[in-house]
Amino acid sequence: MKIVDVCEFYSPTGGGVRRYVEQKLEFAARFGHEMIILAPGAETRTERRHGGTIEWVKSPFLPFDRNYRIFWGAAEVWRIMDRLAPDLVEGSSPWRGGWLAARWRGKAARILFMHMDPVAVYPQTFLGGTFGAARVDRMFGWLWAYLRRLNACFDGTIVTNPVMAQRFASFGLSHIEVAPFGVAREKFSAAFRDAGMRAGMLAACGLGPDAALLIAIGRHHPEKRLNTIIEAVRKAQRERPIGLYIVGDGMQRRAVERWAAAVPHVHVAGQINDQKRLASVMASADALIHGSAAETFGLVLAEALCSGTPLIVPESGASATLAAPDYAQTYRAGDAADAAAAILRLLARDRAAQSRAASLAAVTRVNTIEQHFEKLFAIYERIAAARSTR
Repeated sequence: MKIVDVCEFYSPTGGGVRRYVEQKLEFAARFGHEMIILAPGAETRTERRHGGTIEWVKSPFLPFDRNYRIFWGAAEVWRIMDRLAPDLVEGSSPWRGGWLAARWRGKAARILFMHMDPVAVYPQTFLGGTFGAARVDRMFGWLWAYLRRLNACFDGTIVTNPVMAQRFASFGLSHIEVAPFGVAREKFSAAFRDAGMRAGMLAACGLGPDAALLIAIGRHHPEKRLNTIIEAVRKAQRERPIGLYIVGDGMQRRAVERWAAAVPHVHVAGQINDQKRLASVMASADALIHGSAAETFGLVLAEALCSGTPLIVPESGASATLAAPDYAQTYRAGDAADAAAAILRLLARDRAAQSRAASLAAVTRVNTIEQHFEKLFAIYERIAAARSTR
């Protein structure tokens, strides 16, 4: 089967999206499919990569983040799609890429992949603390109507967590399919815990080895609520010495550095591109604390479980489905005081026992990457076959 993914947020300098797309190229080839990624780039050209193809379309920069570009005119995108003549087209976002896939006049089956919950990422992040999640959903009924119109243009819509399927269905989206993400389990392990690494991370936070060590990993973006995490750590520090080691980068980097500078023992480490080092950093922390209530899966949380690292997460959103009492604590999203209480509850418990429980949960609750793509491509094959009989 020939698949074209209209992927507007793929970038050579990207993080999670780039990693996922490159996995998709590799596993499509393994499963006997031809995968073509249609992405905005500096020039129009064709590139072979990981057993598949990237078709770059010359496009301008995204105004607020020059790591990314944005499809501009539709004609060039559709011309390339006409030439490729795919069996199935995937729209990988609910924005420009989704509509380009939806409005193309070809006869291929169409899939919308919802990598995000637009209402949770933006309106609930900024307004949920004031109005509550349910009221924000009602206030943004027009956005749900927009998503229903887009969803109606596709033969199927992919989400990566049953909670997201339930949420989208409750607002009228239909023909939803669930294909949970997978993790390269062998690259993350509690065996990578390193006393020297832990001591070095605590030293970067200005603390000795007897202090507790939390990590936060992810994009510096409003939906990650790093300000809430930093404030929660500040409150929890009243009870015991705690360091917070923040890994990542993004549009809010300067703001994150400013928030961190105002609180003792918070270190902004930046992006870690060395996968082995990242795995050791993750396994060496006493817990991973996460701020986003808008995750559609929670890859970094799944990786933490594989690392035997306990979790502190919001009680809402898909990431909460990866939490359990044996190795995690939850708190009200955006509530720094409640998050601080969750930190102290978790740190009061035996770390070794929680690590064993987290590692066991990784085996039973986290798919491998191969399992994810096996499920995904089976859905694609079924939907393409059904479309071909119409």
